[in-house]
Amino acid sequence: MTTPVKNNELTQILAPISLDFKALDDLIRLRLASKVALIDQISSYIIQAGGKRVRPALLMLVAKALSKDKEIPHALELAAVVEFIHTATLLHDDVVDESTLRRGRETANAAFGNAASVLVGDFLYSRAFQMMVGPNDLRVMEILSDATNTIAEGEVLQLLNMNDPEVDEESYLRVIRYKTAKLFEASTELGAIIASASEAERAAAAAFGRHIGTAFQLMDDLLDYTADAQQMGKHAGDDLREGKPTLPLIYLLEKGNHEERILVRAAIEQNQDLPQDVFAQILKAVQDSGALDYTQAAAQKEADLAAGCLASFPKNEATDALFALCQYSLARQS
Repeated sequence: MTTPVKNNELTQILAPISLDFKALDDLIRLRLASKVALIDQISSYIIQAGGKRVRPALLMLVAKALSKDKEIPHALELAAVVEFIHTATLLHDDVVDESTLRRGRETANAAFGNAASVLVGDFLYSRAFQMMVGPNDLRVMEILSDATNTIAEGEVLQLLNMNDPEVDEESYLRVIRYKTAKLFEASTELGAIIASASEAERAAAAAFGRHIGTAFQLMDDLLDYTADAQQMGKHAGDDLREGKPTLPLIYLLEKGNHEERILVRAAIEQNQDLPQDVFAQILKAVQDSGALDYTQAAAQKEADLAAGCLASFPKNEATDALFALCQYSLARQS
């Protein structure tokens, strides 16, 4: 396993955009404001929950890396748009998954109810679409509208895969690329566009986002079996309890012994709370089977592909930070 990286090291990696991040926080607070009191209340709750804001960070770092020291218009606005779209998907996800813990605190749906969470998620989507017209660039609107549609398709694909032990690795990776990697890809491609990068640089930036986004999600799925709630900010084993066939389980279904395969199939198919003793058995089987090493290797492959996309980028501190994020994607603890 890769040596864990602490979250304070992420702050060091993002040092080239630290001032931009402060301005982004201010803009997010400003644009989340609403005359509707409940929207303000839930928005404040979301902001206080924090988050790494990796997607807007990638947008700003790619823009800085490719800008050749030129002024970068609309970077903050588009970074906020990306964060709003991501947060909207989380609000809706938590309702669909009936999650109660995220980032170490109650989910918005647990605190305010499902209806309020869904509607505030809709507010965030609509606010994002209001803001994305600011650059007056059809390429920007096309990328973001396409990404939002693809993410929705990914959510539906994941729903179809729930409680289905027949899901294979290819189908699982398709969900990742739709549901998670697509917004990473949109973020990095937008960074290249606002930096007036060449078509080749734009394509490389998009591929970088797609690969690093896949690496992040693969590691999330691995951490569901290795990290505790304090590290992850959510309950360990949630994916299994929700009947999600992620890569560690898919590997165990293929490589495990007969008894393990029967146990995992039953656990994925179940539509009720998974007994703790059954979860413990599956966790041990996952850890003993090599499934975690296999998942880590898959994430390593994606991170290496992401790093390879940066080969043509100018050598500067922003590009260095992007390389460092490839390593961080593999070694983070939460």
